[in-house]
Amino acid sequence: MVAMASPEEVNERLAVTYPGARAELDFTNAFELLVATVLSAQSTDRRVNAVTAVLFPAYPDAAALAGADPVAVEQIIGPVGFFRNKTKAIIGLSRAIVDEHDGVVPDTLEELVKLPGVGRKTANVVLGNAFDVPGITPDTHLIRLANRFGWVSSRKPDDVERAVGELFPPEEWVMLCHRVIWHGRRCCHARNPACGACVVSDLCPSYGEGETDPDKAAMLIREPRA
Repeated sequence: MVAMASPEEVNERLAVTYPGARAELDFTNAFELLVATVLSAQSTDRRVNAVTAVLFPAYPDAAALAGADPVAVEQIIGPVGFFRNKTKAIIGLSRAIVDEHDGVVPDTLEELVKLPGVGRKTANVVLGNAFDVPGITPDTHLIRLANRFGWVSSRKPDDVERAVGELFPPEEWVMLCHRVIWHGRRCCHARNPACGACVVSDLCPSYGEGETDPDKAAMLIREPRA
């Protein structure tokens, strides 16, 4: 039987360590968060934020983006990668929001995943952070850490979403995901995790996969972005 880090204690320690944990995409409303999350696929939040700082003033709502010239949008979002497919997706979802939802981002999983380029992960990000609807966001960090903690033995997002959801009450889901993602970005890296500087090292069945010397591990910690 694979050892499992105590879900409750891991969550409690991460809550103390990352009291300001939140989505690191910049947004002011559900539409901006939806677009930013679609753009974030295979890109960094920092790069997406730089792009949306230009995109959102030019196209502040679904109606504006629905009628946008794709070439103009491509020129703005080029740095995030896969810009042609992402342009098609964000213009398409904007048109769907205008045509099918009177310009308002829907607030249910069922309706969100019908929008172009929107899957369960993106939908749960929007639901949890824009509408306060509980959901698990199985991004690469959550998948990695949930496996290292022994909470699940699968890399499939649906399996991770289900397994983690069963370990915690719904009211903890959104903040848990933020905390685990922050820990994954700052300490429990994909390569050479900072085991010796980890606040849950004594609970983790994967302790030793990375640097265990406290001083060397501390050098691996990445601070939150400004």
